[in-house]
Amino acid sequence: MTNRERVIAALRHATHPLDDDELARRTEITPRQTVNQVCRRLEVEGRLARLAGPDGKIVNQLRDQATAIGAAVAGSSTVAVDGAGTVPAGSSAEQRLAERHMLDALGDRLGVRLDPRTINRGEGVRVEIDGTDAALTVLVECWAHQGPAKVAQKYKLVNDALKLHWIALPMTPSPRKILCVSDAAAVRHLRGRSWQGQAIRDLGIEIEIVTLPEAVRDSVAAAQARQFR
Repeated sequence: MTNRERVIAALRHATHPLDDDELARRTEITPRQTVNQVCRRLEVEGRLARLAGPDGKIVNQLRDQATAIGAAVAGSSTVAVDGAGTVPAGSSAEQRLAERHMLDALGDRLGVRLDPRTINRGEGVRVEIDGTDAALTVLVECWAHQGPAKVAQKYKLVNDALKLHWIALPMTPSPRKILCVSDAAAVRHLRGRSWQGQAIRDLGIEIEIVTLPEAVRDSVAAAQARQFR
């Protein structure tokens, strides 16, 4: 994967604009100036926007991603993708927006800042995680689904739990591993004698439930309705 591809992938996975320092950390591109050069070229090409962030630092955001998130907030049923057609807004925009709220709420609860990150697992294997802190003391996978899980979805959290467990295996000390959901009904199937629930508990995975703002929750629910219509 080229440096350009790594920068684009990191920005597409992120749930908020990233400055050059954060991009360099997530992509493991050195020196940092290389990231700056890649982003400036992408800006000239019209692929990303570079603008002042909340702390005054310049941050980077893909232009098509900004359009998608704006459409999700506005409740649009479709969003543009690289100027080459449309896809349902619920395919990722609502989820990404909800995940940012979930990470912020969980981070406030735990007293850490949680952000998406690419982790190098060794032997050339890189894996994306929904959220972790700078010191990798907490690993988080998010699921913003509203309502009970459908049959095919009941195994998603098991897969996410296995992913968290696998990422944490070589880490010392072992980080907290958390599945973060935004609706208690979505994990109802993990209660009682469910083997999925017992497997998740045996792997040392915690389940945390956070509440989404009403507008974001409604946006996710509307996207789900469109998806299964």
